[in-house]
Amino acid sequence: MTDSDIAHISAQTALIPAINAWTIYLNDQGRSPNTVKAFLSDVCLLTEFLPPDRTLGAITTNDLNSFLAWMEKERGVPCSPKTLSRRITSLKSFFRWLQKGGALLVDPAEKVVQRSVISPLPEVLTESEVEAVMLAADRHRRKPKPDARPYALVALLLATGIKKSECLGIHLNHVDLNSPGGALVFIRYASPANRYKERKISLPDDWIPAYEEYLSQYNPVDQLFPWSPRRLEYLLEDIGNEAGLSKHLSFDMCRWTSVLLDHLNSVAPEKIRQKLGISKIQWREINMKLRQLSGKTITKAWAFE
Repeated sequence: MTDSDIAHISAQTALIPAINAWTIYLNDQGRSPNTVKAFLSDVCLLTEFLPPDRTLGAITTNDLNSFLAWMEKERGVPCSPKTLSRRITSLKSFFRWLQKGGALLVDPAEKVVQRSVISPLPEVLTESEVEAVMLAADRHRRKPKPDARPYALVALLLATGIKKSECLGIHLNHVDLNSPGGALVFIRYASPANRYKERKISLPDDWIPAYEEYLSQYNPVDQLFPWSPRRLEYLLEDIGNEAGLSKHLSFDMCRWTSVLLDHLNSVAPEKIRQKLGISKIQWREINMKLRQLSGKTITKAWAFE
């Protein structure tokens, strides 16, 4: 936070000017447009509830709890548990910024209870489905006109558990086949706000030949997979169909299958968390789901061979 972001904001400032200053701060931090839009939409609702002359210093924890109850039960617009949870997060972020910047001595949102929403269990691949997917992708490498792209993509996703956006952000210089500890991929972020998610993930030896075949066939210049997100999604769908899956093969399914594999093979939880690039708070829900999935979906550990 810079001094200019909040220097003119004090406990006597009204809500709207403070929100405008927070907007500038969020944009300066490199937050995505969708994140900024959601945060502002949530906090601006507070201006509909509180009197227009209410200053920041006069806003209490009770005001915020009453506001949340109004949104949930009295506003007349449906507010799902997931939306309510996000709005609480937005309020906490806004008032924490004010308190840390010196505009407020006490953060009224600190004692507002966060309402966590547990999403449904994700769909993952079974051992036989993983084998079918890998075989379907590998068949493309053996055709009269070989195509290593499907195998290079699917094997990378299942080995690393990276997200779609992270996959699209990989550049050729992020792949290091000559690292002393073995081949790895460096997951990087352009935005400073996401630097904590950056990490190095080991690559399996059997991925390297497919990767080299792919490079010789497609000659990518900079981006590892220089296609649109939708084009790569279609590619995964096609491989899933060729493998005879009744499920919809996706980036998310590959991510969850990858970390479930680690969990079943007794990889240390902290190592799995670091592989995913998530916070310790986010890990709590992920870890709980992995424990549920391990007993519900797959009965034994397996490894790619």
